[in-house]
Amino acid sequence: SILSASCWSRLHPVNMFNSYNVKFQHSKALTSPYPGSHIERSQVPEDKVGWLTEWRDYHPVEYTAKAVLAGPSWADPQINDESFSPKFNERDGEVERKSLNGLYVIENGRPRNPAGRTGLTGRGLLGRWGPNHAADPIVTRWKRDGSGNKVAHPGSGKNILQFVAIKRRDCGEWAIPGGMVDPGEKITSTLKREFQEEALNSLQKSPEEKAKLEKQLQKLFSQEHLVVYRGYVDDPRNTDNAWMETEAVNYHDETGETMDNLPLEAGDDAGVVKWVDISEKLELYASHSYFIKLVTEKRGAHWSEDPGSECHE
Repeated sequence: SILSASCWSRLHPVNMFNSYNVKFQHSKALTSPYPGSHIERSQVPEDKVGWLTEWRDYHPVEYTAKAVLAGPSWADPQINDESFSPKFNERDGEVERKSLNGLYVIENGRPRNPAGRTGLTGRGLLGRWGPNHAADPIVTRWKRDGSGNKVAHPGSGKNILQFVAIKRRDCGEWAIPGGMVDPGEKITSTLKREFQEEALNSLQKSPEEKAKLEKQLQKLFSQEHLVVYRGYVDDPRNTDNAWMETEAVNYHDETGETMDNLPLEAGDDAGVVKWVDISEKLELYASHSYFIKLVTEKRGAHWSEDPGSECHE
């Protein structure tokens, strides 16, 4: 069940992919129309998602967005390009083609989505064949009243956590302010950079303002942090041959002092940015609600008014 998968992953977050059943793992990656297009995926019945189920009549739609085919620096060439010989399942120059979930199958020269069929081949909006690596920094603090005391939820009695959320420009959904890992970039650098660009609008700041932000954030991002998830993401952009993977990391400002001095300002891909109270009522982009729930479990914070929906040792 979804609940047991969630509880299991709290103890083994890195292996969560294996604890998901296919239905939970793969729902947004089956939706139509494909983001930013009028393309309809071939319908994939629930019992045919897994590759181990034989399905000779499977005829997925082929689609790669024009923006990807235009050959930007963040995208691979087409798979049949003579100059393109990718090294799948390993580090390929500066590009990381290893999956966080282990080895993936290569079929007819193309990587195969480890979570199953999606009704669409090609890359859609994704630049890389195979895994496309992202990083999601979950910056949290405790909700406090005017006197600075932590606020507990009247239903559960647990303290309420808040996180920095952005409203994505592309789809209008609320999300963690994350983004793609650049070739050769360390994941720790991506987490910090993306938070600065999305939630603090660092790209529009002067060098002096940027340096000041860097100094203030250094304390938060250099302290002990919590990796809540590493692996496949159920993302609406996924295809049979290209998929999103992420490392979701929680940076917690226990006293609130660090983030109180940082003015949130939407930038880059964000339309709006703000502190949001965490609860099960949150509806977030892709698998983000799941990552946020894992944070509340680790921090002993409020998630649900129904104690039956919480995990217990």
